[in-house]
Amino acid sequence: MTAEMENRAGKPDKCKKSKTRRSGRIEERGERKHLIRIFLGRDATGKRRYHNKTFHGTKKQAESWLNGALVRLDKGEPIEALPITVDEYFDKWLNEAAKKRLRERTYQGYEDLLRLYVRPTIGKQRLADVTPLDLQSLYTKMSESGLSARTVRYVHAVLSSAFKQAMKWEILERDVTRLVDLPKQQRKEMRALSQGEAARFLQAVEGDRYAVLFAFALSSGMRPEEYLALQWKDVDWQRGAATVQRVLVWREGGGWRYEEPKTTKSRRTIPLSPSVMAKLKAHHRSQLEERMKAGSLWQNNDLVFATETGTPLYPNNLRQRHFKPALKRAGLPEEVRLYDLRHTMATLLLAGNENPKIVSERLGHSSITLTLDVYSHVLPDMQQGAVEKLENLLFAGVGTL
Repeated sequence: MTAEMENRAGKPDKCKKSKTRRSGRIEERGERKHLIRIFLGRDATGKRRYHNKTFHGTKKQAESWLNGALVRLDKGEPIEALPITVDEYFDKWLNEAAKKRLRERTYQGYEDLLRLYVRPTIGKQRLADVTPLDLQSLYTKMSESGLSARTVRYVHAVLSSAFKQAMKWEILERDVTRLVDLPKQQRKEMRALSQGEAARFLQAVEGDRYAVLFAFALSSGMRPEEYLALQWKDVDWQRGAATVQRVLVWREGGGWRYEEPKTTKSRRTIPLSPSVMAKLKAHHRSQLEERMKAGSLWQNNDLVFATETGTPLYPNNLRQRHFKPALKRAGLPEEVRLYDLRHTMATLLLAGNENPKIVSERLGHSSITLTLDVYSHVLPDMQQGAVEKLENLLFAGVGTL
């Protein structure tokens, strides 16, 4: 071992406590065979970590390899690049790590993002050769093609997860996803109906097969995937409430399934107005008649909102055949989404000075902070209402100077 290597393999310099020193040593294991051990530092538990390599060649060649490895480590580069390509690694990561912890819908989303945007650009590169500039160029190309900042950031999140796992598996020595700049995400402006527009919409859906569904969506604030998965056993007739127990997910290529709600806060019980409960009771009677009429064709999924044969509603069909025509009849913009009925409920309640925590719980948000952030456009009106309340509470009947 050279003097320089012996120095690096020795005890750390006490004056340099801020930087982890890399060190290595060579042990003879036979003729032209050596074990090279490189100290990588300590893990979270304090255990020493090493990179071990059996080197075939002379001791001088082993020393040269070790010196090069230590230099690469100092630069933050992998000790020795594995021949695995980005595509090969993605296949391994998706199958052996991501698939086990992700929901089917999320896993499919990961696959699609990698297939559409990442694999065509860097898929054939060696994983260890991917640089921050490669990823920065990828993100720039995505943005210039018209993709939103949200999509670019989602792709980045997937890549970040994949590269972190590569480090855990000791395939990579550094995470290059930490070294890129991301486009600033612009919050998409929501479209909430005013009180008058909501009234016009409800009037426009009267007589539609799914009028009760739209009234329920507007009043409950549930997400579409939540109310489309609602079953009659989730409706509490005594309390006048409905509980979110599951969500409806449609598979790519056809078929559907239930999944757990998005978060623990998403699993919630929502009190409903007497008018909505009355509509649900009438709807329940109509559905029983429809079930008898369908006979053997009826599929008993116990769904509150279903097709003429009891099967789940496909959101796009509901949107195009019922929701959009109702918007047109009400004279409302066609850009309004099904999801905006949820936003309308929250906006109307907050504008009516309802406690934000109550609104947050009704929406199933993870925190009240999220609610206030999403509906910050309502806050100025709420502040004005607070000023008027203080005026009445503090100064009503008090003489002025």
